[in-house]
Amino acid sequence: MVKAALTTHWPLALALCLAGAVQAATLTVRPGEDLAATVQAAQAGDVVQVERGHYRANLLIDKPLTLRGLDRPTVSGGLQGDTIRVTAPDVVIEGLIVRDSGDDLKAQNAGIYLYPGAHRAIVRRCDLAYNLFGLWIEKADDVLIEHNNITGKREYASPQRGNGVQLYNTKRAKILNNEISFVRDALYVDVSHNAVFKGNRLHHSRYGTHYMNSYHNLWEDNDTYYNRGGLALMEVRHQEVRNNRAWGNSDHGIMLRTLQDSVIENNVVAGNSRGFFIYDVEYITLNGNLIVDNTVGVHLSAGSKNNEVEGNDIIGNREQVRYVGARDETWGAKSGNHWSNYLGWDRDGDGRGDVPYEANDMVDRLTWRHPSIKLLLASPAVQALRLVGRQFPILRAPSVVDPQPRMRPAHNNWSEWRGKRFPGH
Repeated sequence: MVKAALTTHWPLALALCLAGAVQAATLTVRPGEDLAATVQAAQAGDVVQVERGHYRANLLIDKPLTLRGLDRPTVSGGLQGDTIRVTAPDVVIEGLIVRDSGDDLKAQNAGIYLYPGAHRAIVRRCDLAYNLFGLWIEKADDVLIEHNNITGKREYASPQRGNGVQLYNTKRAKILNNEISFVRDALYVDVSHNAVFKGNRLHHSRYGTHYMNSYHNLWEDNDTYYNRGGLALMEVRHQEVRNNRAWGNSDHGIMLRTLQDSVIENNVVAGNSRGFFIYDVEYITLNGNLIVDNTVGVHLSAGSKNNEVEGNDIIGNREQVRYVGARDETWGAKSGNHWSNYLGWDRDGDGRGDVPYEANDMVDRLTWRHPSIKLLLASPAVQALRLVGRQFPILRAPSVVDPQPRMRPAHNNWSEWRGKRFPGH
């Protein structure tokens, strides 16, 4: 009986599949034709191909379909509203130049606005130019944004710009291999979880990436440079930040603020005003990072404690660590970190220093108050002052202490990252 039932229903299922295949169509739009009308007339599952040309349109995509550019046509929103608005799931947009959204911050005008319910949208290989927000993604899950070039309204002051890609209340987004510049924040992530950000180049903006209230995200192999701040993680937890490069930013390379239960490893942080800015951070792993040629290597404050800090190379920063705390903070208890200004020795040749490294001594505190002292740091008088400070604990301030610092850096290429500072700094 079961076999007979399967035999009876198989032709029906096949017929339904064939009917669906027949119903899907490919519609081609040529210059001078009405792109918006063609999109509205398309059926679910259709492909709308757009030939090279300039199309003035504000598109509404309210059904699953593919909008594909042939030889990179331009869709212009005429400086009004959203250039493309998507309200349906399973929409693919690829190969287009999407530009000229409106500039109403309250309305969140965007080149492409993925509305709530636009799940599984794909936007790939598009240029999004002169839009207020490049992509606004709201309550749309499992989206894929890849290989796009996004630039904003670069003549606008930063507060009047929108963000390159804005994620709000999303899950499982993948933001891959995009280049984003001249916007407010290149990537703005709010209440969005289980996302992957990989292979992006983010520059000439306020923040390369700005995270708020988002959990279980992966941030890997991205470059953030020539921004005010590179990567800002604020009020988040369960983040993995690895193998990224944050360099030449005018303020911080990586900001960790009110962060817990995260891994920050194998990143390069070079040529920033502050390499790491760490504030109110607990129970994270900070391992294997190269922190080189920043004005301040690590700025640590606000009770940041109970963290594992191992195997980092802190090299050639004008001020290695600026620590504000009430008691010593131990780093490197297991394997140690490398400090380029460590003056200790290694008598037994095990690669670890025989005396602890202390980041904040009397000389460091004096240079904060009187920067001109830096001109004398190599003088015998200043070195003697360091020695006196160590011999008399009453003169000592709480410090980051590395019990057995590494004598050699793990990053043999560290010198390649010198001189990559923000223009004019």
